[in-house]
Amino acid sequence: MRIITLNANGIRSAERKGFFTWLPRQNADVVCIQETKAQFSQLEAAVFCPQGYQCFYHDAEKKGYSGVALYCKKAPDRVVCGIGWPDFDAEGRFIEAYFGNLSVISLYLPSGSSGEQRQAIKFQAMARLMPYLKQRAQEGRDLIIAGDWNIAHKEIDLKNWRSNQKNSGFLPEERAWMDALLADGQWLDAFRIVNQAADQYTWWSNRGQAWAKNVGWRIDYQLITASLKVTVNAAYLYKDARFSDHAPLLMDYDYPF
Repeated sequence: MRIITLNANGIRSAERKGFFTWLPRQNADVVCIQETKAQFSQLEAAVFCPQGYQCFYHDAEKKGYSGVALYCKKAPDRVVCGIGWPDFDAEGRFIEAYFGNLSVISLYLPSGSSGEQRQAIKFQAMARLMPYLKQRAQEGRDLIIAGDWNIAHKEIDLKNWRSNQKNSGFLPEERAWMDALLADGQWLDAFRIVNQAADQYTWWSNRGQAWAKNVGWRIDYQLITASLKVTVNAAYLYKDARFSDHAPLLMDYDYPF
């Protein structure tokens, strides 16, 4: 089973950069998209629902902002748009597809980089997500939450960690939150099960030749429940072409799908 996640930084922009030409060759079972920056009604071209997939979009109410999507090769048993929190759901940040005992979720955690107000909203979302995720991990379902978490967990997860300790995405409180989420082994960072190397990044600033110099951050994850640990087979970061300021993260699981 192959799961791909990408923050597209605008699905129409990613299309213009070749994402939907690249995607069919990847043989993904589920594709998780964040930051579509579009209303589904604006996506009239067939390309935005790739052939061979059932496509589900959860838009933000604000046009040109946020939004998540799932492309599913197999028809889900059901799809749930939103987590049940009106403010969070109004920004189009969560969509879940159910396949038997498996759920695949596309998640876009808020960024706090634009200022104190958005950082406060990010902290509020994190505070609500912690008990929610702990409860979900105890359901007995196999869960994959793929998306842009907007947190670099450890020093190895960003190039310039020393100079970013007071910046959103690498604040001590954010890193401690990720520590707590992963502490008891109910949730696991699937990428790090198979790849413990440094310089493995998924996002690069558009400033200072960050992409060319690989001065990046690893903020896109596939977090899995413990039941899936033994199924993690391989992880890939696709950087041969740029569809976004993020790179696609591809994960392969030995899991019947």
